[in-house]
Amino acid sequence: MAKRKRLTAPNPAFLDTPAPETKSMFSAPSKAPIADVARDASASAALNELTDTMARARDEGRMVVQLPLDQIVMDHLVRDRLVVEETEMRTLMTSLRSRGQQTPIEVMQLGDGRYGLISGWRRCHALSLMAEDDRNDTPTVLALLRRPEEASDAYLAMVEENEIRVDLSYFERARIVAKAVEEGVFAMERTALQELFHAASRAKRSKIGSFLPVVRALDGHLRFPHALGERLGLGLAQALTDDPGFADRLQARLTGAERDTADAETAVLTKALMVQNQSLKGGSETKSDAEKPAFRDETIGAFTLRRHGDGTLSILGAAWPKRMESDLLMLLKAASDRVGK
Repeated sequence: MAKRKRLTAPNPAFLDTPAPETKSMFSAPSKAPIADVARDASASAALNELTDTMARARDEGRMVVQLPLDQIVMDHLVRDRLVVEETEMRTLMTSLRSRGQQTPIEVMQLGDGRYGLISGWRRCHALSLMAEDDRNDTPTVLALLRRPEEASDAYLAMVEENEIRVDLSYFERARIVAKAVEEGVFAMERTALQELFHAASRAKRSKIGSFLPVVRALDGHLRFPHALGERLGLGLAQALTDDPGFADRLQARLTGAERDTADAETAVLTKALMVQNQSLKGGSETKSDAEKPAFRDETIGAFTLRRHGDGTLSILGAAWPKRMESDLLMLLKAASDRVGK
């Protein structure tokens, strides 16, 4: 019987090493790779969606952004508010210091990191003064980004905000109408008036339109245009319409007058209007008197009774008969007695 061969290991050292456990040979990873990929994809999608949502909100003017004040172009539009009282500005600054900026301004992107101001000029000016007082070199302002399709939309936004927040004078309202036409935003003043003040009553638009002759004559000549009252302004408008030469005389009066206050300027305008009205009245009376005939005749038989403009009477015709002189004298005596009574 053949002997069995004993099998030996190729490397006897292997016999001294304990056999590995079955579990350790096939251990699964702690986290499945597919779960990591799904989680990362979900987070990325959510982040992209949030980014897109915030970008749309910013572009559509639904999100308040903080902008450097020196990037705001304050004179991008012709402003309708011409003068801001110092007391009013100090009150606004006090409110901003105590409560912060409660209402954002409205701007439009101009490119190169600049923004054109649509509404909020007073807030920007107040924040600028505050920065000077506090020696702050990097003041900021809260703003809403707008994307007006037309320049007229930007002007309309400015006018509507100031109609709500600021008590503009009729001169200032009429001036923005004239300037909008001058800037080419509207073709005619009538169109600009209708579009910019479409929410106003017809009577109010009519008064604003009536101030346009005053704006043409006095824009740049008045120091206190916001103080020009409605009644005085309408009177000046009528006088300027009736006599185009009145504009030059009115400007000359303003140039030569001392008017350090609104009351002083109003007094100059009032006096000029009074003189103008008296001149027009005198001229019309002189013209009417000149147009009247010097006398009016009434024929009675062979005689003519002439009534003169000064009230005197003349009898014209053939020589007065001698026999009728006594009758005439009696008639004149009776008339004289009646006048005496």
